[in-house]
Amino acid sequence: MEREYRFVETSTVTDDELTRIVNEWTRAGWAFEGVQFAMREASKRPAMAFVLFTRAAQENRRA
Repeated sequence: MEREYRFVETSTVTDDELTRIVNEWTRAGWAFEGVQFAMREASKRPAMAFVLFTRAAQENRRA
């Protein structure tokens, strides 16, 4: 089965924002797959996060 992928980028890396993103996209039928953080050199806090979602591919479907 083919998969579609959706990457959601955010520069607001807080628990509330990541929760909002995951809830929004899973309600829309996407499955949460993981999150990748981009770190700043001078800080222990991430500068950005990329949240990955997947779903089964269907022809003629637009996100």
